[in-house]
Amino acid sequence: MTIEKVLKTYIPMTETAFYILLSLTEPRHGYGIIKHVEEITDYRIRLGSGTIYGTLTKMQRDGIISVYADQKRKKIYEITKIGKVLMLEEIKRIEEIHANALKYRGGFR
Repeated sequence: MTIEKVLKTYIPMTETAFYILLSLTEPRHGYGIIKHVEEITDYRIRLGSGTIYGTLTKMQRDGIISVYADQKRKKIYEITKIGKVLMLEEIKRIEEIHANALKYRGGFR
């Protein structure tokens, strides 16, 4: 899939997809991703195995992540170059949302 198509398909990202990819700053297996997401969201997000593995399969198919087996034959997930571009674009979008939220939040008090 081309980067343009990936961006069009994934942005805006679901929170689940965002946190899965955010967990891949280093290669991790599925359970490691689940635990990392719980930790960085202070347990607000608890990913079920059906959710995470369905999302990972779709991301692999779309070229956002790659998968390989470690010595224990566990699947390890790693973000690809396209995935990194996608994350940087999504982070830029979220930064804009955050800046605007801070700028205008006073109007809601």
